[in-house]
Amino acid sequence: MVDVMKLLDEWVENVTDPTLAAELAEMKEKNDSDAITDAFFQDLEFGTAGLRGTLGAGTNRMNIYTVGRASQGFADYLVANFENPTVAIARDSRNNGELFVKTAAAIFAANGVTAYVYPRISPVPTLSWAVRDLKCSGGVCVTASHNPAQYNGYKAYGPDGCQITSEAAAAISASIAETPMFGGAKTMDFDEAVEKGLIKWIGDDCLERYYDAVVSKSVNNLSEDEIAQAPLKLVYTPLNGTGLIPVTTVLNKVGVTDITIVPEQKDPDGNFPTCPYPNPEIREAMQKGIDLCEEVHPDLLLATDPDADRVGVACKDGDDYTLLTGNEMGVLLLDYICKMRAERGEDLKTKVAVTTIVSSSMVDPLAEKYGFELRRCLTGFKYIGDIITSLSDAGEVDRFIFGFEESYGYLSGDHVRDKDAVNASMLICQMAQYYKLKGMNLVQAMRALYEELGYYLNKTISLSYPGADGSAKMAGIMAGLRAEAPTELAGTAVEKVVDYGEGVNRLPKANVIEFDLATGDKIIIRPSGTEPKIKAYLFAKGATKDEAEAVLVELEKAAREVLA
Repeated sequence: MVDVMKLLDEWVENVTDPTLAAELAEMKEKNDSDAITDAFFQDLEFGTAGLRGTLGAGTNRMNIYTVGRASQGFADYLVANFENPTVAIARDSRNNGELFVKTAAAIFAANGVTAYVYPRISPVPTLSWAVRDLKCSGGVCVTASHNPAQYNGYKAYGPDGCQITSEAAAAISASIAETPMFGGAKTMDFDEAVEKGLIKWIGDDCLERYYDAVVSKSVNNLSEDEIAQAPLKLVYTPLNGTGLIPVTTVLNKVGVTDITIVPEQKDPDGNFPTCPYPNPEIREAMQKGIDLCEEVHPDLLLATDPDADRVGVACKDGDDYTLLTGNEMGVLLLDYICKMRAERGEDLKTKVAVTTIVSSSMVDPLAEKYGFELRRCLTGFKYIGDIITSLSDAGEVDRFIFGFEESYGYLSGDHVRDKDAVNASMLICQMAQYYKLKGMNLVQAMRALYEELGYYLNKTISLSYPGADGSAKMAGIMAGLRAEAPTELAGTAVEKVVDYGEGVNRLPKANVIEFDLATGDKIIIRPSGTEPKIKAYLFAKGATKDEAEAVLVELEKAAREVLA
């Protein structure tokens, strides 16, 4: 059992950062046992997604000490595994991002790892790009993606531009465990490291090469005359994050110039003042954009999350605006890419598309329609990146045409190994132009695809298990499902139980359980790797939308009972 009071005293004695010191003093003075326990009952776990947590003082928080310790562990790993190791570093618009970048870079420099640092906020895909473009041994992006403002995180990348492997994460974790929280990390003055060339600024030329690489992934077959007949009108919001410059730069390069930016969400702001969750999956985050659309009347609303690796879309639908889900956009983009490539005469039977085990089953009839090979992997874009890397290693990277996950992440090229909202924004706008010429917006295009292939509907629900006992409760639920799996869900027999913890289809073992129902519908249960939540992924199919939605209602009731 962790002695949280002893840890609190150790932190009070050693912390020199004035903001953290004040927080610790208040914690001690109030003797708030819940707050103290939550701050110290565990160390932030370093996994394949790196670190993620709320900002503040304590071992279970994101601060210069936990970031410093993680950076020392990563530096140890790089020094042990690479000759003349280098690391690329980026950050999004979150609070303390610059502080954490400078903390990490100074530690890498002190350990003999040359750090290449983006001088301004920059999206996740540009970090993945820089790792490969600059031939670095690894990378770090300081980001908490679409989490609320009180969060920040530390994503670690390997030399292929993918998030680190499980083996690398285990080695780094072992080094972290051996590093004392205070005084354990080697460091040096940041400015001195810059002067000595141990920290180097990433130049604009690297970004220009990234933009060129994104534009090269265009599959647009429309002529200039056709584009002139259907000029695209766009409202865009970067949700106070990093997307503004990269997204508008690329869109301008491909001829999309009629762009109205949501003013309240234009500038970077780690407090995300317009919405509690800067997540384009959520209507509340999109509402400012929807309000502006009612004035501007664009063809679509586009939104990227703070680190610009996810993108969401809304279109006018009757009297309101409808948000396309991540699954819908993934299916729509894959169908569009296949159409465009087929028009060019490409043999789609040689191509590979990749999605995850929790993404839409609607991809299966698409694979039958076009003949491409469909591969499914575990949740997390790193696994999609791993497949792209394996194709590249085999000299077959040209076979890859598209990868997506249901959580609004898409990628159509091999230029990066992480989801890329800049790349996806270009494709979405070009697809919108294609359908505009046919008299449809993207919501209408999706309905047409449903009518053709069937109504494959999805929903994700998540239940939170916060605090010190949350992890134990989550573990208990998963253990219970394995010990005694339900034989019936939503009034339908469970035909098959797939436990990914045992290793399935040569996938890595994962804490995921799938329940396949006799009707062909299914429920997948998966604890989040970055938050104290268990997610249930619901899969329903119907001949009509009403039929599929009715099934979803029953599946949700069943999932909530299972997770109660």
